[in-house]
Amino acid sequence: MNEVDGIQKAPLVEADAIEAIAPGVQVIPDAHRIEFIPNIGIVEGERAVLVVDTAMGHANGEAILGAAREVADGRKIIVTTTHFHPEHAYGARPFEHDCTYVANESQARELVEKGPGYTELFSTFGPGLAELLAGVELTPPDLTYDGRVRVDLGGRTVELIEVGPAHTRGDQLIWLPRERVLFTGDLVENAFFPILPDPDADGVAWLAVLDRITALAPTTVVGGHGAVGGPELVDAYRSYLEFVRDRVKELVAAGAERERILAMVEGEALSLFTGWGNTDWVKSAIESFVGVGHG
Repeated sequence: MNEVDGIQKAPLVEADAIEAIAPGVQVIPDAHRIEFIPNIGIVEGERAVLVVDTAMGHANGEAILGAAREVADGRKIIVTTTHFHPEHAYGARPFEHDCTYVANESQARELVEKGPGYTELFSTFGPGLAELLAGVELTPPDLTYDGRVRVDLGGRTVELIEVGPAHTRGDQLIWLPRERVLFTGDLVENAFFPILPDPDADGVAWLAVLDRITALAPTTVVGGHGAVGGPELVDAYRSYLEFVRDRVKELVAAGAERERILAMVEGEALSLFTGWGNTDWVKSAIESFVGVGHG
């Protein structure tokens, strides 16, 4: 976070800012690069509408559900989440009564195991987040899968692809093969440094996931945060993680101590990848590769 005293104002999704990125594919964007507001997807089919991510807290979930109902106009609503983190999945409660929540089994287990702790942790990041998370009830998926599943919305098929662990154990891609639109969650963001938040995050595995994303050949990439882009967003993330990996390897081979590696690579990364947000998390990627280099 950039504010000394944390997030003062509750980060709320601007549901009325919804915009089309392809026929029948809409995004409620992270328009102002506000921390803890993700990009939200709404994908239309003839029989159903798929919502991608719920943002943080019941107020955000209700706003997103309202936007989805307006788009759906009576069609069934399905919701999925790219991963279990609070700003992506902790607004799911309003969807539970008349919608179907689908996610991979690893993500569902991770929510159960880590969810309460992440609620407590994020509530310490400032009064704005504490307000959103007060009274939040974590909502498990109604349906789970392993590996890959196709969701038929009627005239449009969406693929949910389990790819973790990388950012989290239960990372999931949402892929529209006909339109070549990909929702990545925080596996790819626009000009934000990737976050490796806990021991389950893995820089080496993350690079392998980026290779899988490239193999899909998306033309439109909706990252977890930041403006919608194209494959250049994936290339930028790969360039950053490869830079960190290679510099760590060089310094480990030269006998540099851990603290020196952290300081040197952090400074170099900040100089090379100027203007990126999440600067406090550069060390998390370095530490992931230091562990490999010293192994």
